[in-house]
Amino acid sequence: MILLDTHIVIWLLADPSRLSQVAVHAIQIARTSGNGLAISSLTLFEIAQLISRSRIQVDVPLELFIQDVEARFVVKPVTSRTVILSAQLSATYPRDPIDRLIGATALAEGMPLVTADQKIRNAPDVQTIW
Repeated sequence: MILLDTHIVIWLLADPSRLSQVAVHAIQIARTSGNGLAISSLTLFEIAQLISRSRIQVDVPLELFIQDVEARFVVKPVTSRTVILSAQLSATYPRDPIDRLIGATALAEGMPLVTADQKIRNAPDVQTIW
């Protein structure tokens, strides 16, 4: 199983051409192997915020869109372990709390994180795919 960063979920649903070939391959393998694709529960929050602020457009009501995203992925909750790990990430890891919690979710769950975020990929904390 692999964990997808929020922008990867958006690109996967709306514009898959933005994904790297390595990311597409990893996603295909996860799907076909039966391991599946995971997201943090915070990804649902971020997507809802982007829609409510008109940063992304959808053709259905917000509730239906979020329910559809939730149904397509294994949603991993924020746990006490996630919170503790987020506080222990290195100083080079991005300071954004949601980025830290998503990265910590990948650590807590033992999954690589699919992300295009260069700052996350440059930090030594989380195994990434791009």
